[in-house]
Amino acid sequence: MARDNRLSRILHVLIHIDQRDRGMTSEEIGAMLGTNPVVVRRTMAGLRDRGYVSSEKGHGGGWRLARPLKLLTLLDVYEAIGEPAMFAMGLAEDHRQCLVEGAVNNTLNETLNEARQLILKRFQSVTIADIAADVQRRLGAHTATSKIASSKK
Repeated sequence: MARDNRLSRILHVLIHIDQRDRGMTSEEIGAMLGTNPVVVRRTMAGLRDRGYVSSEKGHGGGWRLARPLKLLTLLDVYEAIGEPAMFAMGLAEDHRQCLVEGAVNNTLNETLNEARQLILKRFQSVTIADIAADVQRRLGAHTATSKIASSKK
């Protein structure tokens, strides 16, 4: 089963949009992500429908944030992109009458549901601004490391 990376990709996009003083076109986002602009528009539509981003056509247009990153949570974005599956694991359904299969499926189902609820709770507590702040911390650390390395030359 292929991994669904829409959430991480769209979070990436939202932070880049926030860092710009103008909108980002679907073509620019598509080039950044290595995907077709149509895929970008389709993915961003869920965010637009919920009022998280807006789009303008024409020269100087593009995708813009409709609310600050501190008012957007991981849960907001996850839901807006259609709640992609969190786990690649599935349940066996080859022998529905088998008591062992039933017990295994029940246990796995309960466990995965509990894990999903924990993840959703965490998603609700993390804002996109929290992630953007981590980017800034990493940038500061990277800049400091680069200065140290260049001064040793």
